[in-house]
Amino acid sequence: MSNINLIIEERPTNLGNFMVGRLLPFRDKRMVGPFVFIDHMGPVRMNERENFDVGPHPHIGLSTLTYLFEGNIMHRDTLGSEIEIVPGQVNWMTAGKGIVHSERTPGYLRHSDKFLHGLQIWVALPKELEQMEPAFFHVEGDAIPHWEQDGVSYKLIAGEVMGHRSPIPVYSPLYLLELKTKERKTINIGSSLFGEVGMYILEGSIENDGNKYEPKRILVAKETALCSFVMEAGTTVYLFGGTPFPEERHIYWNFVASDIALIKKAKEDWAAHRFPLINGDNDYIPLPEQSPSVHLKK
Repeated sequence: MSNINLIIEERPTNLGNFMVGRLLPFRDKRMVGPFVFIDHMGPVRMNERENFDVGPHPHIGLSTLTYLFEGNIMHRDTLGSEIEIVPGQVNWMTAGKGIVHSERTPGYLRHSDKFLHGLQIWVALPKELEQMEPAFFHVEGDAIPHWEQDGVSYKLIAGEVMGHRSPIPVYSPLYLLELKTKERKTINIGSSLFGEVGMYILEGSIENDGNKYEPKRILVAKETALCSFVMEAGTTVYLFGGTPFPEERHIYWNFVASDIALIKKAKEDWAAHRFPLINGDNDYIPLPEQSPSVHLKK
């Protein structure tokens, strides 16, 4: 019997001047462990008149993780952080009680051809830390744990698993693990995982119980301990998950919280321009017109 409980395919989502493949949240699976949001950006080629521009926008109650395969993004936030992220590095921004950031093509690339490809991920904070002070953390690529095992290349982008620990300061038990292989390999690491586990297939394909699964989709396992699959040659997958929270989460736009009152206050504060400003980037994105809140359940 297959251990695949759910298959989630990318859905095109318009971010204004940029299309992404939305993976989480999904109507039948709002969270996987503490992971509440995953966007696959690109791959996209932009000419000298096109740029990636996500202007200043607020967050509460979560940490964001940006991981690029190709391209460059300049991150700025209301803590004073101003740093360019390049492929292989990790940006980890914890919103806590509230932060504003922008993500744009760096100035020196804005009038030239460029590529962009990567993942943007949200991780909900535990209830007791939802109102913590905001923080920003940047990790260079060579500081991320990576190793070879049975002909498979592993990289632990965030969390702790398989005897390794990423330097990213996470706030609950979780993992985001990259697996790459040049040859067909059988993977059987379920005993090393915990909580809920999802798999994102970036390229190549995997086989489970005689079924073949192609890229641009998430597979959610029924039982973590039974996480076993075959990676075809030239495949890259990401295993993510961890211990789920006992409480549900609400989501509205960029706000995530266990208490809908926190989201209501964040909406009012953003509409009234009470969030802090980013030095040198004072654009304003108004609240979207949508339903007040979506419940995020396990």
